Amino acid sequence: MTDIPLGAGTAPPAEAAPQVAAASEVEVDRRALDASIADFAGSNGAYYASTFHRIHEAAGGVPLTFNGAAALLGPIWAAARGVWSFFWGFLLLEIIAWVQIGRGAWGDLGADDLAQADRQADRANQFLADADAARAAGEDPARFETMADNLMRAAERSREAADAAAADALAILLTGLGLLLVLKLVQGLTANLVYERQYSAWRIAPERVPSGLRRTNVLLGIALTLAIAPLTIYKFTVESPLIEMTTFPADPDHYTLLARWLETQIDAAAAGGAGWFDTIVGALRSILNTLALALMGAPWPVVMTVICVVAWRSAGPRVAIFTAAAMAYIAFLGYWEIAMETVALVGAAVIICVIVGIPLGIWFGKSQRAYRFAEPVLDLMQTLPAFVYLIPIIAFFGTGNPPGILATIIFGMPPVIRLTALGMRGVPKSIKEAATAFGASRWKLLTDVEVPLALPSIMTGVNQTILMCLSMVVIISLIGGGGLGKVILEALQYAAKGPGLLGGVAILLCAMVIDRIVQGAFRRADHKK
Repeated sequence: MTDIPLGAGTAPPAEAAPQVAAASEVEVDRRALDASIADFAGSNGAYYASTFHRIHEAAGGVPLTFNGAAALLGPIWAAARGVWSFFWGFLLLEIIAWVQIGRGAWGDLGADDLAQADRQADRANQFLADADAARAAGEDPARFETMADNLMRAAERSREAADAAAADALAILLTGLGLLLVLKLVQGLTANLVYERQYSAWRIAPERVPSGLRRTNVLLGIALTLAIAPLTIYKFTVESPLIEMTTFPADPDHYTLLARWLETQIDAAAAGGAGWFDTIVGALRSILNTLALALMGAPWPVVMTVICVVAWRSAGPRVAIFTAAAMAYIAFLGYWEIAMETVALVGAAVIICVIVGIPLGIWFGKSQRAYRFAEPVLDLMQTLPAFVYLIPIIAFFGTGNPPGILATIIFGMPPVIRLTALGMRGVPKSIKEAATAFGASRWKLLTDVEVPLALPSIMTGVNQTILMCLSMVVIISLIGGGGLGKVILEALQYAAKGPGLLGGVAILLCAMVIDRIVQGAFRRADHKK
């Protein structure tokens, strides 16, 4: 592929002075620069050397250069030169222009309106036939004649709309041609500027920035253009495209067979591991009952006092006052017991997340291989909608609060793992090397150096886990869980706006109280250090 040098000057002669003054008055070796540009551009390097010099000497302005090859070939030129952002942007814009050209040249713009007119006319003729039958039976045909007359007028309006759409075909064709011409001009005017920026990036990192004119890139650009442009233009310009263009040829039997196989496997696993699943549910129920006994079994003044004192000692008087106000709101609206049930559910999930998540995060932070293995699992846990993994949880563990805790753990554990690993990787190597040089064992290095330095990130992960676990309380209610989520679920079922908003504010206050206490405790501990 040869670039067409239109209006961009010629290459400098061999006897040109080796030293020239750039716009910034810095002396550069022009021969070395020309050799570098030629090495970068490959084919037609002399043209690009001359063009890049004009760009460099523009003194802050925008030089007027025109790349004929880029204007003529468009995205294919960009692909050949490895300027893929240029390729995708102008390929999309040119497809839009060609769609307009196709709609104006061969698209049947008024087909929908004509089809509607035919349907309205057929319906009108049916009413006229009904009118004749009524007249023959001695009945009044006025009603049928009126409806037939209205439909005839509607059919006439539809035909007029079809004629107007057909008359707009020439305007649409000219608009597409004008847009295509403008795109070609823009591509020609901007191609050299874009390619010069790529050359600047290539000089900094030649191993990462593509250079030269490569045959593989040309073939790839042509293949992508042929795979995308013709089918897209065909789809948007033909009135009745082939059914294969609009519907994927999927076989419904594949879905049925796969769904049945999955159901069989899940049922077999649930039956085979029933003992293990019951053991897990029993352990979770024991943790939940312990927390519920502490929060709901004790007198409410005791619980309220303890929580306020913990808030005071951990985060200060302002957080304690806010905590007291939040609990007063919850208590006066009659949410005390179900709010404590929510806190017990979230507390059980958070305890398990922290106990399991922090050691895993430390391991992943120290072992890149383990983290690479676990990263897809963490991505799956965070991105998979909760309603999807509720299905196997119900199949294996049934319904109620313990399965809800498991769903909350799946959703809430990834932040503490990721942020703990991030904090461990962020500990400076120099500090670890210094501690090792002073005789610190691996355990002392972990407990006295790495974990304290990673503690801000770890505590941020704990905080995010708490908030994400609280956000799951409504999801838990869908599988029989209690707490404030049940209030929201009932409000949604009956469209009860008032109860729903009051329950939502209660969940918000629970989240804010826990968040402020944890953050305040961490800030105070950090301030003391």
